[in-house]
Amino acid sequence: MKNIDEQIRIIMKGVDELIGLEDLKEKLIKAEKDNTQLIVKLGLDPSAPDIHLGHTVVLRKIKQLQDLGHRAVIIIGDFTGMIGDPTGKSKARKALSKEQVLENARTYEKQIFKVLDRDKTEVRFNSEWLSELKLEEVISLASTMTVARMLEREDFKKRYEGNMPISIHEFFYPLMQGYDSVKIKADIELGGTDQRFNVLMGRMLQKEFGQDSQATIFMPLLEGTDGVDKMSKSLGNYIGIDEPAEVMYEKSMTIPDELIIKYFELVTDIHPDDLDLIKENLAQDKVNPRDIKMQLAREIVTLYHGKEEALKAEERFITVFQKGNIPEDILTVESSKEALDIAGILVENELVKSKSDARRLASQGGIKVNDKKIIDLAHIEEAEELIVQVGKKKFIKVVLK
Repeated sequence: MKNIDEQIRIIMKGVDELIGLEDLKEKLIKAEKDNTQLIVKLGLDPSAPDIHLGHTVVLRKIKQLQDLGHRAVIIIGDFTGMIGDPTGKSKARKALSKEQVLENARTYEKQIFKVLDRDKTEVRFNSEWLSELKLEEVISLASTMTVARMLEREDFKKRYEGNMPISIHEFFYPLMQGYDSVKIKADIELGGTDQRFNVLMGRMLQKEFGQDSQATIFMPLLEGTDGVDKMSKSLGNYIGIDEPAEVMYEKSMTIPDELIIKYFELVTDIHPDDLDLIKENLAQDKVNPRDIKMQLAREIVTLYHGKEEALKAEERFITVFQKGNIPEDILTVESSKEALDIAGILVENELVKSKSDARRLASQGGIKVNDKKIIDLAHIEEAEELIVQVGKKKFIKVVLK
């Protein structure tokens, strides 16, 4: 186990806020002395199980804690998920059915182990203890918190001041999430900055139940590849962890230069010493930001596809984007000369969304066939094979028979 100062330095990399730092140091010292592991908690409300890099910010920090010798307990909120987390909502969230929650939970389990160490991770469902609570225990739990304290939470406060309804059951969501910390005796809980109220609830309830309070680590939200909005699939500014290596690499190369360091901090496991060197090189103009961004893309792809695939993705990027050549692994399809439909082929292979999109791109000079811009896709010069290029980075080979 690394010394305490080194552990703290690694833990603090990229962190927005850590509450209970002295408590955490004491826990680390005790764990080292007793040769035990700290319990690192993350609660997941299984309502959106399709994970992209933005979701991995917290998971990546947990993985770093695992690498330091500690144990993660991932709590799938199958019980709380049926209430629905009201965080950031202007009205009550529609509760998920038990079947929806369990299906999403299974999907989450598959995805989180693309980041976390399975051997150092325990997955629990909070219905295990929450569904067993008796009414008197629920009342006792509710008595630990005042309505005034609940209304300190920003979304509740806005709804209350706006005369919008707040159902009593919504107050139970943060209480139940906090009670999860009590049941597993968490030493550390992680969450995004938008989960601050819920995560701190665990720290408060542990005191009520006579336990040592967990340290709480809040990770910042990650901007997407556009550099403006939070990473989101609906906005199209995301990098999915299930995407092919070459797609992950290409998307990583599109992030703005000013986000290079933030991405290194939040979505890679790079050591703080190495990160300091990168910061210094960028600040003193010792390196081209493009080269550092290529290192970042390589780091990201390696985490999800391995070093060999990352190097292949980089080679492909250099071939296509820097040298302007056609990639060797180009997708190849066949078509008869009589039934040739370039627009249809592009749609079928997801290079464009629709035939009208293909025709619009062609009219704007955005489609080439055998390195010549084609304005009218219905009139293509005959050849044995056609290399169709859409924009700068999408290619397909059509072999004519």
